Amino acid sequence: MSYDNTCKYLAEKYPGDFARWLLASDTSDIQVLKTELNLEPIRADSVTFLQIANQILHLEFQTTPKSKTPLDFRMLDYYTRLKREYWCDIEQVLIFLQPTSSEIVFNTQYVDKKTRHEYRVIRLWEEDPTPLLANPALLPLATLARTNSPADLLTQVAVNVDMIEETDERQNISACVQVLAGLRFDKSLITQLFREEIMQESVIYQDILQKGLQQGEERGKKQEALQLIMRQLTRRVSAIEPEIEQQIRTLSITQLEDLAEALLDFSSHSDLVNYLENISLAQANQED
Repeated sequence: MSYDNTCKYLAEKYPGDFARWLLASDTSDIQVLKTELNLEPIRADSVTFLQIANQILHLEFQTTPKSKTPLDFRMLDYYTRLKREYWCDIEQVLIFLQPTSSEIVFNTQYVDKKTRHEYRVIRLWEEDPTPLLANPALLPLATLARTNSPADLLTQVAVNVDMIEETDERQNISACVQVLAGLRFDKSLITQLFREEIMQESVIYQDILQKGLQQGEERGKKQEALQLIMRQLTRRVSAIEPEIEQQIRTLSITQLEDLAEALLDFSSHSDLVNYLENISLAQANQED
């Protein structure tokens, strides 16, 4: 999912910043490990393994507590696999992005008869935003942190993003901020605070979107990709009529991928209409 992929991108792009935040470690000797483990390989887009000296930092990002395999058991499973393969100290941190009253987000251990395994849990909505605001790599997470005034917090994040000097980094951090901010804020406020060209020109935004589409046509994943595309179309060509939106929702994954690229060149509402009409004509010709 795009939210989890965004966090994974940040952790692997800025491993030192995450290590300093979570471990108070200043080492620069950090290696991003593969996410596949031996035995019956398991892989999750939200998982990142960072090797720091003689220690592994296992990060797992979750938008919701829902999981096919219970999260507490999954943390134990990862731990035993990592221990078997690397045989070093392992620090596990499960980071929940979105507020929920589920008991799962307050659980910090797996317990089964004589087996007990503990791990660390971070509920971002309870975290002090100060250290997140102070680090450009963590600004996207700051949008979800504790605050009595969410709008003011997002405004501060936008100000800090604008202060990033390097253009590519500013664009990519801004794109990640806008993706994660979508979990908490109305898109109109996000649009008001962040410049459209920053999002549109970001390489990481397109990468996140493509990953979301490539994960398959499962309803939830496709819906998330559609939301991202609709948001960008709204910013690019103004309001989208219900009938046009419905037409977009019927597009296949491949067609959505093409639209995600094509919309960068749209300058008016008619560009979108013409694009969709061409798709309909092509489909009609194929049927003939």
